[in-house]
Amino acid sequence: MHFTSENRLDDGVIERAFTLGEIPGILWTPASATTPTPLILIGHPPLGLSRMYPRLAGRARYYAAEYSFASATIELPGSGDRPRWPAVEQARADLRRAMEAGGPVGDEIVDALVLPLVEKAVPEWRTALDALLSLPEIDGPVGYEGGVISIGIRLAVVEPRIVAAGLFAGSLVPAAMFEEARQVTIPLQVLLQWDDEGNDRQAALDLFDAFATKEKTLHANMGGHTGVPQFELEPGARFFARHLR
Repeated sequence: MHFTSENRLDDGVIERAFTLGEIPGILWTPASATTPTPLILIGHPPLGLSRMYPRLAGRARYYAAEYSFASATIELPGSGDRPRWPAVEQARADLRRAMEAGGPVGDEIVDALVLPLVEKAVPEWRTALDALLSLPEIDGPVGYEGGVISIGIRLAVVEPRIVAAGLFAGSLVPAAMFEEARQVTIPLQVLLQWDDEGNDRQAALDLFDAFATKEKTLHANMGGHTGVPQFELEPGARFFARHLR
């Protein structure tokens, strides 16, 4: 891990950009912490870190200022300034055409779009976690939040250092991920936008039902994909406080 910049933000949070090989990322830590802090990994859709930065930084700064949690994110494969990924770009184009035509999105498009991303992104997240936990200011336990939800499912199954996850039910989910969801046993909090124009509501409810964990909570709000209420930030933070402290 190589830090490329460091800024102290106006709320006292320290924001550091880093690279891990070819992977860019950002780490936020509370400046006031006197002991190593728990860590939240903040996932996001493959739209590029620069585009997602305001939302990611807003959540990370809140966690640092209000709960003294560190947070980190990394750029997903094929996004931002990382090398283009022709197969996934083709799948995205197929998805756009299917949605513009108003027809159903076939399983083959969903699988081609999501499964390669999961296979490549999850090992990168685990490598980033190794590097982050080696820093003296960060300690476990670790939480994961955000989407792509299939990445969160795989991480919850294979990464024992992640003890709780807050997932966003807003992305297409391959059928194979429902089987993996039945292996998830860590506490979950899931956000669902009831009128999400790009999400199959019933499939999202079926996925929530498939999770095997004994502690799972669904927060459903009216509105479209980008209309998650600001007030959901606080219950999400309290969820992590219960499990990371």
